[in-house]
Amino acid sequence: MRNSVHKSRITVGELIFLLIGMLLLLALARIATGQSQAPGASTPNAPAKVQPSIYREYRGVRLGMTATEVRAKLGEPAMKSDEQDFFIVSANETAQIAYNPAHKVMTISTDYNGGVGAPDYRSVVGEGLQERPNGSLFKMAMYDSEHFWVTYSKSATTVPIVTITISAYK
Repeated sequence: MRNSVHKSRITVGELIFLLIGMLLLLALARIATGQSQAPGASTPNAPAKVQPSIYREYRGVRLGMTATEVRAKLGEPAMKSDEQDFFIVSANETAQIAYNPAHKVMTISTDYNGGVGAPDYRSVVGEGLQERPNGSLFKMAMYDSEHFWVTYSKSATTVPIVTITISAYK
């Protein structure tokens, strides 16, 4: 393989993949460090303990599937590696699938630009989104008996982005 100056440039797809990865890391960091409750918000700060789970898969992709099974469901990813795949489903919908060292799905994160095509939050995490001081919306549902959680987050930007994440934990 030859090295080329042109090969060292970052592509638009790689930039999108990087940005979505950074957004996911920021969201997970905020979840891990906790959030202060917005003044007047009635939703408790702790993640909701809800049973049974409502939202447990994305387009037929579930936690624990292999990369081969994921690609059979979603097609060829725009960017792929042993650690994660990035799919561009439409102009308004993207998905990141992260794999554990055994190459099984451990996190599914989907972004809906402008909220277009996003499922209703009640079918993802149930009632009671928490509104943050900046106007964004968030809720996390924990499913301890099945060792996974689901989050629904809607940004407060001019063109909001709805992010839904499903992730396994031990």
